[in-house]
Amino acid sequence: MGGGSVASLILAIACVFQAFFPPVASGDAATLESVPDLVKAMYINVESFPCVRLLNHSGQIGCSNPGHDKIIAPIVRLRNRNDQLVQPSAVLLPLDQMTDFFLRVSNDPELYHKIAGVLVEANGADSVLEFSPDRKFPQQAFAPYSNLSHHWNPAGSGIMWNKYDFPVFLLSEESTQTLQKLADKNEKTPNGYLANVAEFDLVMQTTKAGTHDSESCLREQSCLPLGGQSVWTSLPPISNSSKKHQKPIIMVTASQDSGSFFRDRSLGADSPISGLIALLTAVDALSHLHDMSNLKKQLVFAVFNGEAWGYLGSRKFLQELDQGADSVNGISSLLIDQVLEIGSVGKAVSQGYPLFYAHAAGNSPISKKMIDVLQSASESLGSDNVQVKPAASSNPGVPPSSLMSFIGKNASTSGLVLEDFDSQFSNRFYHSTLDGPANINSSSIAAAAALIARSLYILASADLPIDLITLNSIRVNVSMVEELIECLLKCDPGLSCGIVKSFISPSNSCPSHYVGVFQDLPAGTQFPSYADDISRFIWNFLADRTSSLASNSSSCTGQCRDEGEICVGAEVEGGGRCVVSTTRYVPAYSTRLKFEDNIWHVLPVNSSDPLSAADPVWTESFWNTIGLRVYAVQTTAYDWLVLLIGIIITGASYLAVIVGRSYISKIIKRD
Repeated sequence: MGGGSVASLILAIACVFQAFFPPVASGDAATLESVPDLVKAMYINVESFPCVRLLNHSGQIGCSNPGHDKIIAPIVRLRNRNDQLVQPSAVLLPLDQMTDFFLRVSNDPELYHKIAGVLVEANGADSVLEFSPDRKFPQQAFAPYSNLSHHWNPAGSGIMWNKYDFPVFLLSEESTQTLQKLADKNEKTPNGYLANVAEFDLVMQTTKAGTHDSESCLREQSCLPLGGQSVWTSLPPISNSSKKHQKPIIMVTASQDSGSFFRDRSLGADSPISGLIALLTAVDALSHLHDMSNLKKQLVFAVFNGEAWGYLGSRKFLQELDQGADSVNGISSLLIDQVLEIGSVGKAVSQGYPLFYAHAAGNSPISKKMIDVLQSASESLGSDNVQVKPAASSNPGVPPSSLMSFIGKNASTSGLVLEDFDSQFSNRFYHSTLDGPANINSSSIAAAAALIARSLYILASADLPIDLITLNSIRVNVSMVEELIECLLKCDPGLSCGIVKSFISPSNSCPSHYVGVFQDLPAGTQFPSYADDISRFIWNFLADRTSSLASNSSSCTGQCRDEGEICVGAEVEGGGRCVVSTTRYVPAYSTRLKFEDNIWHVLPVNSSDPLSAADPVWTESFWNTIGLRVYAVQTTAYDWLVLLIGIIITGASYLAVIVGRSYISKIIKRD
């Protein structure tokens, strides 16, 4: 049969299909003219965000198909909380019912085994008062105190830390509407010949390989460690001459990653991106000051990655300091005088003015001095009416934060965390998809940045007289705060915004603050072959703002010739420029991992590291493809009916042939 005949046959089949099985997409009345048209009519690829399988040293969490194959199931709703499923089904679930549903599933084996998959609707967020899939005390194993019953996160349900042997996807707003219509059709025609089904492709490599913890999956190479790149810089740059006369260090830290039930919907607007934006804005404000080198203390800024998954960034940073690694050349842990962490600062505006809380580590004189300095800085802001209060003494200690890593390494660490809450998170959407830009206030972040910038100037001056003219000249760029919110928390413009594209060529315009997996060899940390968009932007931004021009400010596309110089903006068209700046990447992955002979190995607990035993050693499973699509299928009863009718027609045709042949034979004989 020729190619034209085959095409004609396929199109004929397509026309018959269209006549009997109209496409499931609502309002699609287009005529089928080709095989791709037929495929589009049959299947709808659903825009969605998966929950994936993660592993640690003791087991697994997250979601996966239970076996090696795709799952196909009819789309249903559970109208009442106590409804049961009559067959394996894909449950379409409103977002405001997600917590109750997954808590019920974990305690109802009968329901658990009838769930083929879960589709979580995107709309209805306005009716959700609180939603946090994390625990009530996040990462409590790292707390430097014994009271672990405190509820820092009262909205926490803990559902993201369970293992689910069925796929779960968060739908986009558009796909939510599509799935709702299909579920309605299934409800209206429960006994009809068509059923709208979802096809889940969420087969994890660890499931296929039978590896159920991090050590086994790394050995079998069915997973990779969670991790990425942290960034640190100094203001002013640390020169070779200054290394001989090193100053005490004020460490200023923030986090760049968040957690979520759904891998690629980890926005973390208040927790922690508001703190990251405040740090970047404070650095920008301080970069306009002259003679920073005359101050008594050295400012070092660090943005840690992987903090949501066992404080990967801060703990690896401290390990690199201990080992004297090239990634931290120029600073020493012995010189760290105090640590100031910028936590969640996006929701501090209440009763018309910003109010922040200083959570101090212990009662050391230095920590008390830091609180006094913050209050002095707030007073200097005058009409801005920014207020700071010490956190309640009834709190068990500092809240979940990178400062726990520093305290765990050295119990006498002096430091504090600046937060927008006192005893409980003000963020009711901690580590959830709802912690987006609508959950924060730009004026709150700008106030935190101004407070931090002025406080750092006072702290770095130490016993020097404070130059009030210089102090009052420290102003933050409020429009930069608003732009960074647009860049780091929205898809439009997202990472395609002006300030980001002036430094890097982003791979995706939609930002995600999930840590990802560590893809580089640990040795290549100064110029890593892979660093995500957010890390590369932070590196370039901090290098630019803390830099002084090189003696020969030439264009560059990689490394600069002179020692102490780095190339800023190398990715943009036309190349970057060489500047003098002490800005470096630091790997962020578990301190209990070692890369040797082209494979990752899990190390025994390090007795010299008090937090080593608490390290979960998080990894993420490989997968081939992840997909979700919907289409219409015939019910089994209808298939049997078609078979029966086919048998009847075949039998009738056979009888007709017999009778016809007999009749024709008689006529021939008669003639």
